[in-house]
Amino acid sequence: MKLISDKKELLSYLQSPKVKSGTLGLVPTMGALHSGHLSLVKKALADNKEVVVTIFVNPTQFNNAEDLKKYPKTLDDDLALLKTLGESITVFAPSVEELYDGNISSNDYAFDGLDKVMEGEYREGHFNGVATIVEMLFELIRPDRAYFGEKDFQQLQIVNRLSESLPFEVKVIGCPIVREPNGLAMSSRNRRLSGPMRDKAKLIYHTLKEVRRMFGTENATTLHEYVSGVFAEEEEMKLEYFQIADVQTLTPIINKQKNRKYRGFIAVYVEGIRLIDNIALN
Repeated sequence: MKLISDKKELLSYLQSPKVKSGTLGLVPTMGALHSGHLSLVKKALADNKEVVVTIFVNPTQFNNAEDLKKYPKTLDDDLALLKTLGESITVFAPSVEELYDGNISSNDYAFDGLDKVMEGEYREGHFNGVATIVEMLFELIRPDRAYFGEKDFQQLQIVNRLSESLPFEVKVIGCPIVREPNGLAMSSRNRRLSGPMRDKAKLIYHTLKEVRRMFGTENATTLHEYVSGVFAEEEEMKLEYFQIADVQTLTPIINKQKNRKYRGFIAVYVEGIRLIDNIALN
């Protein structure tokens, strides 16, 4: 396994015969790796001859300075985990200055409303930051395939839209959510939860599963009221949003339509730590 922090060194390595002779997969991460990330890397390794895993906490996608400050940074542990997966991995872990060339700002994008709902509504500028760093990595690395988890489903749809606008082809592959034994979606932020609340946070997924069960017979208003009621009874949890949206457009549901796919999306603060999750409803 190779660790690189310099763009020029990375470009030189990517031009080597070893890399050019086969397909290249990219797994962008912000580090603090867990089994969810490793599932993406395993998929990339199965699909490609070589894989680049990026470890970079991107400042432009944080609308909360305190959240950025507290985001876990565990590079040594991350490298140890990746070493268990094989030798065909290159880790690119640049500094902010190296990647942004001293100009730490995001570009403006138009995603036809995909970026304005749910996460976009509550995290101003978040998806401009996400798209900026993803486009930067795509331009730099030019992977054949890039792997993203469905836990960040809205991000996945936006990255798909971004890839369609590029002058070169990158196949974006969404991978299933990996969950802890209690059902909580794996997230780097989970390690900031206390033991008791990490267990209690399983309520998020259990609530989504109940919404899926009810979806066939209940309307959207009833489902919103149900979710609001569940979290109104939890003193240590605060519901930020729950939304049922069309999978393709992310448009909030008004009336269910045949031949449309829907997902339920949720964001909850647990001990002040923001957790998101989603579930396919049909």
